[in-house]
Amino acid sequence: MNDVSIAPLPCYLNGEFSNLRDAKVSVLDRGFIFGDGVYEVVPAYAGRPFRFDEHMQRLDRSLSELRIRNPMSHSQWRELMLQLIAAYAAEMGKTAQETDQMVYIQITRGVAMRDHVMPPGLTPTVFVTTNRMYIYPEAERARGVACVTADDFRWKKAHVKSTSLAGAVLSRQLSADVGANETVMFRDGFLSEAAASNVWVVQGGKLIGTPKDNLVLEGIRYGLFETLCQQAGIPFELRRIARDEVFAADELLLSSATKEVLPVVKLDDRTIGNGRPGPIYQRLYAGYQRAKLA
Repeated sequence: MNDVSIAPLPCYLNGEFSNLRDAKVSVLDRGFIFGDGVYEVVPAYAGRPFRFDEHMQRLDRSLSELRIRNPMSHSQWRELMLQLIAAYAAEMGKTAQETDQMVYIQITRGVAMRDHVMPPGLTPTVFVTTNRMYIYPEAERARGVACVTADDFRWKKAHVKSTSLAGAVLSRQLSADVGANETVMFRDGFLSEAAASNVWVVQGGKLIGTPKDNLVLEGIRYGLFETLCQQAGIPFELRRIARDEVFAADELLLSSATKEVLPVVKLDDRTIGNGRPGPIYQRLYAGYQRAKLA
């Protein structure tokens, strides 16, 4: 039996501030029984939530899809996040402005006897915590990462940021098993996304992403990348992308809250482009770093 050591990091659970060692939820919570909930991961740079409004809009959208009421206003969410960011920084002996953190929010439908039907009138379970931001080493960014491909076998409501993540776990494990960074998925011969990232193709200097539909989770970087492309004079397009186009790309990029933007130089056993991070990646990464400070 594994003994899991849980750090006493600050957290918030159902109206009370506590730490991860002491926080407990009911075994009948529908998040535990059914994965009946949603989540958000919000980066906070120098103590400030990054693209907060966009994260709240996506949280609202996910909750609406699952018919769970949002238990807080956006201003209440911001205040709660700032309190946890400050508490974590204090644990580290720093000020909030001296830390980069990842704030995790999870909301489930609440506690009820097991039944697939959505019970009315439940009080949602609200859990929030934060931890340090993982920073990809510059050496890894400089050489790029390797990924593998797989069929997208997940459900057709991928646009909901649901806690039902068994499909994503299985997909990501396929790349972990061979020491790769991510699993790039295809549905009916067209690119969807990666296990825990959006995927971007560069062709002829243009950045191309998949459409904002129910088959992909619209990452917060969708809007950010469109803005960065406008600022840098990079053409930007969203459309269906065939599998052959992905392998023939000049550059292939991953994006997520933790990866920011990351270059892929190998997919399965094939080299992407010239096998090195390309100029569009360099410009987007530089623009991303400026946006974090704005």
